[in-house]
Amino acid sequence: MTANRPRQRLREEWLLWLFAALALALALLDPQPLANYRRWLQLPTLAGLAGLLIAIQGIRDSGLVQHAAAAVVARAHSLRSLGLLLVAATALLSMVLTNDVSLFLIVPLTLAIGAISNLPVLRMAVLEALAVNAGSTLSPIGNPQNLLLWQHSQLPFLHFAAAMLPVAAVMLVLVATFTLLWLPCERVALAPERIDGRIVSARLGAWSMAALAGMVLLMEYGHAPLGATLLLALFALLARSSLARIDWLLLLTFAAIFLGLGHFAELPLVQRMLDRRDFGQPLTLYASGIVASQLISNVPATVLLLERTPDATALAVAVNVGGFGVATGSLANLIALRLAKQPHGLRLLHLVSMPFLLVCAPLVYLAWRWCG
Repeated sequence: MTANRPRQRLREEWLLWLFAALALALALLDPQPLANYRRWLQLPTLAGLAGLLIAIQGIRDSGLVQHAAAAVVARAHSLRSLGLLLVAATALLSMVLTNDVSLFLIVPLTLAIGAISNLPVLRMAVLEALAVNAGSTLSPIGNPQNLLLWQHSQLPFLHFAAAMLPVAAVMLVLVATFTLLWLPCERVALAPERIDGRIVSARLGAWSMAALAGMVLLMEYGHAPLGATLLLALFALLARSSLARIDWLLLLTFAAIFLGLGHFAELPLVQRMLDRRDFGQPLTLYASGIVASQLISNVPATVLLLERTPDATALAVAVNVGGFGVATGSLANLIALRLAKQPHGLRLLHLVSMPFLLVCAPLVYLAWRWCG
């Protein structure tokens, strides 16, 4: 049974196999120099994710997350208020710590709370995915596409944030409203036999927290590979069992997505289609950014359209809205689902996120044009 578990796990990784097949097919049909594959692979991004996975696993294994969960639940009265608190924390953290770091902190906490109460974990994971896409929209450092566009536009930090404020406000109001409507109105019900707020290893928790802070700092200054290497070596020496519990297949999935979508975005056919469009028209740019994000994810869509648009903030609006909809519209969606590890997560995300995009897109466009 134990020997078959890895094989079973691999068979379930259909997203990995899908994008690996796409990357392989494109490599055979449209061979490219090795330098292009290295560029598409986005090694700094993968290294950053690896470092975050390592640090968060250490925090989980230390018992700090379970301790925090017991403290939060003890002060909560209703599922709606608890859910709104988690959604608000996710959105606020995404403005200063980026969307993926926010999820790596909040989703494990949500899982721990769900283990000792009646909090609907999968619903919360979907809401937290929506929240990071909305919250990170406001900040120039909230997500990779904003960081890229902010640096490209050379706008002052506050000017960029001010341009995105109406957009983020609409998104956050929609997420908060949906949270209140979707979560049950019942009180939080605790399972006392499951509550264990003890910290298993204060030392592991302390240096895992320090490792997380150091990793975020190194990512901010462009040294993610160094940070991931240091954390890998540290945990190999001091907490090897934590390394064994990390979801390494998540990194392989992202690598396959980066290779497949990066290559697809640079196909001559795709480039010719883009050459026919007038991105100087606001509605054309807005619609194109959303559609491109749905097809190839919002970060590759940003790279694809960056040199074709005269207005970097307009493109930022489009690709941030494009993070809603299909799961691959934003990699944060996949991170939230993967961390939650709940059955039927992808189906529920699409049942929520697709209608959310259809409601959000026109409202954001009207707010952006009205305030612009």
